[in-house]
Amino acid sequence: MNKNFTIREIDRIIAMAWEDRTTFDAIAFQFGLKEQEVINLMRREMKPSSFRLWRKRVQGRATKHQKLRSFENGRFKCSRQKQITHNKISKR
Repeated sequence: MNKNFTIREIDRIIAMAWEDRTTFDAIAFQFGLKEQEVINLMRREMKPSSFRLWRKRVQGRATKHQKLRSFENGRFKCSRQKQITHNKISKR
């Protein structure tokens, strides 16, 4: 991975990767990282125990992959959830 991200961008990528409903496609759209690059970033930036916990949680999760989702469109955000700033996808 030869992309130089700010600490703020790295934090946002990690937050998006932890979110159940945010797909790897969304991360690729916003930051240009493929799934394997996200995994490598997570491995590099997180404590080993946190990385293992994240991998266990994400592995095989259909919601993390656009093609595996059973729904196509819709709002999957609680009306009480705080708006995420600096997110290109939410502004489309």
